[in-house]
Amino acid sequence: MTPDDWSSPTHYRSGAVLVEPRMSTEADPMTGSFAIDWGDDEGPTWGATTYVGRGHYRRAAVGAQDTATAPDTRTGGEPAALPAAGDDERSNRGLMANSRSMAVASLASRVTGFVRSVLIVAALGTVDVANAYNAGNNFPNMVYELLLGGVLSSVLVPLLVHAQLEDDDEGVSYTQRLLSLATAALGVLTLVAVLAAPLIAGAFSPPGTRNLTSIFATLLLPEIFFYGLGAMFMAVLNIRHSYAAGAWSPVLNNVVMIVTVLVFWLMPGPSTLNPGTITTPQILVLGIGTTLGIAAQALVLIPALRATGFTWQWRFRARPNEVGRMREVGALAGWVLGYVVISQVGVSVIQRVGLHNGGFTVFTQADLLFQMPYGILVVSLLTAIMPRLSRAAARQETAAVVADLSLGARLSAVGLIPVTVGLIVLGSPLGITLFAHGRTTIPQAELIGTSLAWSAFGLFPFAIVMLQMRVFYAMRDGRTPTLINVGMVAVKVALVLITDHAYRHSGHPGRAVEWLNISTSVSYVVGAVLGHIMLTRRLGRLGFGRVGRTCAQIGFASVIGGAAAWAVAHVSRQGMGVGHLSAAIGLVGGGLLGLLVLGVVAWRMRIPDVQETLGGLRR
Repeated sequence: MTPDDWSSPTHYRSGAVLVEPRMSTEADPMTGSFAIDWGDDEGPTWGATTYVGRGHYRRAAVGAQDTATAPDTRTGGEPAALPAAGDDERSNRGLMANSRSMAVASLASRVTGFVRSVLIVAALGTVDVANAYNAGNNFPNMVYELLLGGVLSSVLVPLLVHAQLEDDDEGVSYTQRLLSLATAALGVLTLVAVLAAPLIAGAFSPPGTRNLTSIFATLLLPEIFFYGLGAMFMAVLNIRHSYAAGAWSPVLNNVVMIVTVLVFWLMPGPSTLNPGTITTPQILVLGIGTTLGIAAQALVLIPALRATGFTWQWRFRARPNEVGRMREVGALAGWVLGYVVISQVGVSVIQRVGLHNGGFTVFTQADLLFQMPYGILVVSLLTAIMPRLSRAAARQETAAVVADLSLGARLSAVGLIPVTVGLIVLGSPLGITLFAHGRTTIPQAELIGTSLAWSAFGLFPFAIVMLQMRVFYAMRDGRTPTLINVGMVAVKVALVLITDHAYRHSGHPGRAVEWLNISTSVSYVVGAVLGHIMLTRRLGRLGFGRVGRTCAQIGFASVIGGAAAWAVAHVSRQGMGVGHLSAAIGLVGGGLLGLLVLGVVAWRMRIPDVQETLGGLRR
């Protein structure tokens, strides 16, 4: 077909590619959801007449169509039939099935990442050496997010898609030029950051661990370069509809880190590990091994890029039309960058306070456990919803946007409220069972568990905040999420500073450590409330009455199951004392009995959203 044959009809299944902006509050600096919504699993939808050809022809053709068509970036921008509002119920039935495959890679990444973290805690403990390592490892994440991460993830993909649709070479030259400029900038930024490692460490670390933190930062700050490369490679892969390599690459990073920690553990070293006794080879193994993991995560994407037919040539001179593209997204990029800067203020305060009271590693590990249920149970679900939500927002179909927002909130409640109750009841035995090994004592491991238990109430609000932010970005609104984040960070910082002063100086430093996680969860509650108010003003009534009923129903069943789990854990602790065996019995026995009771109560209550979720999983 020639470019002028734009009036020739073709038929294919409806669909759309989602580019989901990174939320800087998420744990994994390499995460980014680029998903395809293939529509209903019950079979193809044929018969939709659409038009192909160059961009300006397609726009003219689409303008002549009814509102049931919209550009389909999956096929290079050709319009595809979009499902009508009446099809929502049928597409909802396939939603869970669509999200299953996307959850597999996330599950593998979270599980291997969890194993990595358990080994690190066992090898380093939770005090000085561990705090220095975690601080040094957090610096590249902070610098990358502060300067490039948010802009790359939220702006790069739309630019590439636009060039792919408009340019004669389908955006290849533009992609090469953008990658070349970004790589050069990443190289310079990384070099400056490495040279400034002692200054960065001095700004956040207490005197006792400052030198060790500076050494770790010098070894780990090169991660910035590979983080940026990975983000760019994933963007190029996803606009070319290649998803597997990017989804599985974090698993390779985790495997490299697991091997690194095992090598560290097998090396000869001091019987008592502290900043003064750790050996130079041990420091080099940890620092270089961690950086190699991030490098492997990025470089493993190169063969996948070649498999798509993309070749990288160095190009630096921009065409005139490319300058205009950057202006189009400048406003959104500015708000996204503001969001990232504000988030890093909160991260910096928690890191500084945590390092000074010796609780940063406790916060880090508790937060990792906090994030796991969301990453495994909800991320793939929201990713499956987002293409339909984005199409509805683009067509200004408020009712459809509200319906999808309600659906995402209800299914998040079904997945996360039982987990929340379980973490509250079993947090302490969970911390002991997972972390009380090697150099980590039982009280230190239990502090991780209690920090998680006291902060678990924020898990569902966190999912709601993430969903709300995606709705705002679907409506091309970068300003409101940034303003909401201002309120969240302000609350978090205030609580962290107040509680640290109150508890650390009153002889209860453990409570100050716990409040690092509690304050973060309180900020999620504040964000969910602010987001609900803002969306109500924008969209009207959000239909959260049904969401409230679902929360109450699944919450009641979860509390009954949680009571049974608590009884087992309590009896085990009272009868056997605080130790590995009693914690393991309480965790496993309480968890199994709690799940059984929860399942029976939920089945007897016949909660509609639970039945819908289970039905989707069976398909």
